[in-house]
Amino acid sequence: MLKLFVGLGNPGGTYARNRHNVGFMAIDRIHERWRGGPWRSKFQGQVAEATIDGVRVMFLKPHTYMNESGRAVIDASRFYKVALADIMVAHDEIDLDPGKFRMKTAGGTGGHNGLKSITAHMRDGYRRLRIGVGHPGRKEMVPSYVLHDFSRSDDDWLEPLLDAFADEAPLLARGEDAKFASKVHERLAGTRAPAKPRPAPDLPPQTRAPESAQDKTASRPFSVLAHLLRK
Repeated sequence: MLKLFVGLGNPGGTYARNRHNVGFMAIDRIHERWRGGPWRSKFQGQVAEATIDGVRVMFLKPHTYMNESGRAVIDASRFYKVALADIMVAHDEIDLDPGKFRMKTAGGTGGHNGLKSITAHMRDGYRRLRIGVGHPGRKEMVPSYVLHDFSRSDDDWLEPLLDAFADEAPLLARGEDAKFASKVHERLAGTRAPAKPRPAPDLPPQTRAPESAQDKTASRPFSVLAHLLRK
């Protein structure tokens, strides 16, 4: 039975190391570890396939920008006839400290625009890999914080975490989420705890990701972004 692993993020090199893109990073690491096939454009995103310990897995990275992610996910799930319980979504979570993670099935979106979009397009019941990136301390600073790059020092905890996700991916593929969480925690025992996040400075407008943009804006982001910021 096919499983669908979805990573949430914004497309393009400008946003590649943003905290908001850690879902993409997790999916990329699992894809690499299990020697997935080539990425190709489909379902308003990028898809690739791998066999993880005997389980067929389709990876999806929506390229619709974050708050329209649900359009890509529902298209892929309908095409492959994937049940909700067989969909796993990896995303950033500001309510968890950096280096922490939780598995969750269904429930609230915590204000995450990608999850809001997926839930709006589909019935709830899909699985989530919530990857902690920390909170800047003030609500109004959240957008610029999550759209800011991880620092190089963050690699001390981020790289081992992504590697652990990839190595224990067979458990995700089999739907054994509690065992997956336990195994990853075991692997990370003794890893140096990351520092608490410091408030991020506001990003200049031209570097903000066009969260409300449609996928067609990818080829002309700056002219469209100027229009969006005037709304």
